[in-house]
Amino acid sequence: MALESMSINGAEIKYRLIGPENAPLIITLHGGRGFGDHVGDFTAFSPLADEYRVLSYDMRGHGQSSVTGPFTFQQLVEDIDGIRQHFLGAEGKVIILGGSFGGYLAQQYAIQYAQHVSHLILRGTAPSYHHEDSALKVLLSRLDRAPLVSPEMLVDGVFGAFKSDEEFRLVIFAMGPLYSETYDPYSALQRNLQIIFRAKVHNDLYSQEEKFFDYRDKLKNITAKSLVIVGEFDWICPPEQSDIIVERIPVSRLLKVPNANHSVHLEKGELVLGAIRSFLKE
Repeated sequence: MALESMSINGAEIKYRLIGPENAPLIITLHGGRGFGDHVGDFTAFSPLADEYRVLSYDMRGHGQSSVTGPFTFQQLVEDIDGIRQHFLGAEGKVIILGGSFGGYLAQQYAIQYAQHVSHLILRGTAPSYHHEDSALKVLLSRLDRAPLVSPEMLVDGVFGAFKSDEEFRLVIFAMGPLYSETYDPYSALQRNLQIIFRAKVHNDLYSQEEKFFDYRDKLKNITAKSLVIVGEFDWICPPEQSDIIVERIPVSRLLKVPNANHSVHLEKGELVLGAIRSFLKE
C-alpha cells in the first residue's frame, strides 16, 4: 500500500494512518538511526486501530521520507510536534509510543512538550548514552550467537560512524541474531534487503553533538502516565536502563517480558498489545 505524505518543517514525511477518525491518536516512533522505518511498528501496533488512531511514519532521512536535514535529535522532536499539530491542532494531546532510538526521542518530546502528551509508552530504550557500555558487555558475552560480529563493529560502527551505506547494511545484517530470541535468518535477509540504509544520516545522529544524550535528571518533568516495556534479554538497551527510567518518571510502571529481546513488540506481540490496552484504559 502506498504511503500518505505530509509536509512537516520542510521535510516530506511518509506515513500510514488507520483507525477511527475521532479516536485518541497514537504516534509511533521507530528505532534505528539511519536505517529504521515505520514498518515494524505499524506491523506490531496497527491492531490497536480498533480503538485508537494509529500513525506510524518514517522520520526525515529514513525510509521513504525525504532526505532533508538537519538530522538532529531536536529537529526530529520538532517534527513530532509538527505531526501532532497537523492532526490535532495546537492544543491536542497525543499518545507517544517510541522504541529504541524512537524511545530516546519520545522521552525528549515528553520532557519538552509535557503538556501535549497524555500517555507515554516506551519500548526497549534507555535514558542516556551510557547504555552503550552495557550493550558492549552483553555483546561480548553473546558473540557466539553472531559469529560475524566483532566488538569494533559495535563501538566504531553502530555507536560511531560507517564509511558507506554498504558497510552499514552488512554490519546490521551480521548483528541480526542479537536482536531476537526467535531469529529467522531467511526472513531477516529479506527484510534487510528492503531497508534503506543511509550512513550519512546515521553518522549525523551519532556525531559528537548528538551522541551524548542524557535525560536522567529531566525525567522527573514528564507528567504523562508512562508504561515502559523491555524484553528480559534486550541486549542493546538492557533491562536495567528501563529500571532507571521507571525510577525517575513520577507516574510510571515497568513491564519486563520473559524470553524476549530488543524486538519484544514483535516477539511477544499479543502480550505487549494487551498490556498497552490495559494501560490506556486505566
